[in-house]
Amino acid sequence: MTTPPFPRERGGPGISKANTRDPGLLRAQENIWPARAAEMAAIFMVGDGLIGLLQPRRHVDLWKDDALGTEKLVSPFVDRPGRRRLYAVVQIAAGLALAARQRP
Repeated sequence: MTTPPFPRERGGPGISKANTRDPGLLRAQENIWPARAAEMAAIFMVGDGLIGLLQPRRHVDLWKDDALGTEKLVSPFVDRPGRRRLYAVVQIAAGLALAARQRP
């Protein structure tokens, strides 16, 4: 009798091979959420930076009043689009650097 090409779910020939896993693969899968969170942060940084770069006044105006505490964060950029654009370039670069450090 020949061994089937794929192991059976409930046992049979080759089932022990199906249960062995690559230890490197296990390490990569054990703690995937921090990498996903970092990737999401990088996406946010790049996107927010692009909006701040292209539409600095509109973007700051959106967050300067009644925005759950962000008024203090954006106050250095009110009526200073050049400063917001400079910050946007730094934000985009930091987001790209963070994304580049992530490994699948």
